[in-house]
Amino acid sequence: MASTEKITVYNVADLRATTDDALLNYLNSLGLVQSHTLLDTRLALGFSAFLLSAACFAWDYKLGFESTKQYTLVAVALYTLLNGALTYWIMFVERGTIYAGSTKDGKTKIRVISDSKKPASKGEAPAYKLRIEVEDVNTRKTQKIELEKKFSEWFDASGRFVAAPFQTVLAQGIPLVGKLDPKRAVAAAPASGGQGATKDQFAETPGYTAEILDAIASGLGENSTTTGSSANQEAAKKRRK
Repeated sequence: MASTEKITVYNVADLRATTDDALLNYLNSLGLVQSHTLLDTRLALGFSAFLLSAACFAWDYKLGFESTKQYTLVAVALYTLLNGALTYWIMFVERGTIYAGSTKDGKTKIRVISDSKKPASKGEAPAYKLRIEVEDVNTRKTQKIELEKKFSEWFDASGRFVAAPFQTVLAQGIPLVGKLDPKRAVAAAPASGGQGATKDQFAETPGYTAEILDAIASGLGENSTTTGSSANQEAAKKRRK
């Protein structure tokens, strides 16, 4: 169903943040166990640097600079090391990771890194880019997947997020997600004959409201004059009712 909260469709940062949050909620709803190790490490480094600087200020305020300058020198060195470690962690370890987790049995790990791509020309919709790493713990083999889709595929014109088309994109593009949510994977499958998915295909799936179908059609680039015969359109309307 569509979210009741609206965002500015021209603000790429808002589009990405809302989509990132939806991705986290969706993956957790599939039974994956999220790991917070990356975030906890970043917070530990950041708070350690803050506490060190606060202690340094307290020493200087109470005892004066001359009596604590040796401790201050050590504190500055440690602060530099902590901030260097934090910068390295964010740039080379996290690398924009928004989700890290594993299946309940611990046999498969998944890591998702997100990014956004501003439109190259006026009138073009901004894109959402994902890099996914799925690791088999037993064999240590890692499958790397890249996805790039327009935000307009799951945001309607008013700025509401529609979950169903976004979930089908993930289920179609990531085999692990498709395995955990076969309904979405089937709904996202392309039509026979090599043609892309159509609005009528999604109308066959129970639980899709008219609003969701319209959002899917918008993402697929369809309109009411190109979805098929009038008989098919009428059948789809009846199914939605």
